[in-house]
Amino acid sequence: MKNSTIRLFQQLTLIGIVTISSSAIAQQQEMQYFRPNDKDGINVFETTKTDTTSFNELKVKVGGNFEQTFQALRDQNTALPATKAGFTGNVNSLIPLINGFDLAMANLNIDAQLSDGIRVNIDVYLSSRHHEDTWVKGGYIQFDKLLFLNSDMVNNIMKSITVKIGQFDVDYGDQHYRRSDGGNTIYNPFIENYIMDEFATEIGGEIYYHSPSGLFLMGGITNGELDPTVIAPTKTDSSTGNINTYAPAFHAKLGYDKQLNKDFRFRITGSVYEDKSANSNTLLGGDRTGSHYFSVMSNQNIANGTTLNDANDYNAFSGRFNPGFSEQVNAYMGNLFVKCHGIEFFGTYEIAQGRNITETGTRKATQYAGDLIYRFAASKENFWIGARYNSVTATMLGVPADITINREVGSIGWFATKNIMLKVEYVMQTYLNYANTNILNGGKFDGEMVEASIGF
Repeated sequence: MKNSTIRLFQQLTLIGIVTISSSAIAQQQEMQYFRPNDKDGINVFETTKTDTTSFNELKVKVGGNFEQTFQALRDQNTALPATKAGFTGNVNSLIPLINGFDLAMANLNIDAQLSDGIRVNIDVYLSSRHHEDTWVKGGYIQFDKLLFLNSDMVNNIMKSITVKIGQFDVDYGDQHYRRSDGGNTIYNPFIENYIMDEFATEIGGEIYYHSPSGLFLMGGITNGELDPTVIAPTKTDSSTGNINTYAPAFHAKLGYDKQLNKDFRFRITGSVYEDKSANSNTLLGGDRTGSHYFSVMSNQNIANGTTLNDANDYNAFSGRFNPGFSEQVNAYMGNLFVKCHGIEFFGTYEIAQGRNITETGTRKATQYAGDLIYRFAASKENFWIGARYNSVTATMLGVPADITINREVGSIGWFATKNIMLKVEYVMQTYLNYANTNILNGGKFDGEMVEASIGF
């Protein structure tokens, strides 16, 4: 009851903020070098160097995202019955699922244009599955101009340079620009993200170079942590035999993105991320909002035996796979995006290697995915039909044979306005090569999902 009251208060607070801010038209002016929070933000990746609006004075934009999902999924497995110390009953049985509404999620977005070419952002999770209370996602400052230095040379350089500093989504790969993020689901033509979800907010900086030819280059350095610490490490790294060190993480992206004519756009990118030693790296498990497939492949007995005070937080990432590369990770991703008239294809191929602090050698996980979307009618593209295939193969700790998880999704959707979206999907996910003592042995879930979403 307490948590429900808190979530209701949070969402009412957001509504109040938005109502007040909407009456102040001066506060809702356009931002420079900004990705819109609505339909106009679809297929926008890194912000470009196109100066879309002039700067006259300090501008503040208060926005938000809401989503509500109806779930009709069913799951099954063939795992042998098992008991576990500290828990009662069969820990390999699955929670019986019914049709119903999932927890509504909401985000609060605040952006401010501080000066010409200088913008600051802060995002807040008001309600989500994994962190039910209000949490700050992160914030950053972005420099596209440095006019305060009064240097013609610097001004010319900044025509091709963007600098981002703060705690932000690490720009590894392109999928994080298309994923659902708590209440923000408006960029995603499907309900959920990839099986192996590459997303983390880390403290650091990124520098972009944009060429008029369509080529761009990014280099970044971060602390490699979602939750930073100033406490000296005490654990021993099993691979080196020495006390663990918290090394910085490096990432980079090289790409080409060009609207070749009014009907054809081509984008191809390659990304790399490396963290040699970390306190707890979360590149492949840094989402603080949770999966949008609730309670699939989950066990009620373990849920009852946890100390969590909200059942939504148990197995908050159900349907996803995290390889557990918390100590060391080397990841590479290639992405292809092609759009011709209303047809678009987005493809991903990824190789990640890493380990946790108790391992002496690295393990490997590979992922590939393809999205095929048709948006219509030609004048507005406010309807779509889509299909996705996503597959992950990985070596698990202590398991000799690689496991595989496959997902097939079909989706249809409609933008009633550029701020209001409705989508329906059918999903089927299967788990292969899990041991018969693992709850995911012979695992499968499938069914329908309906989601309404608002973004502004």
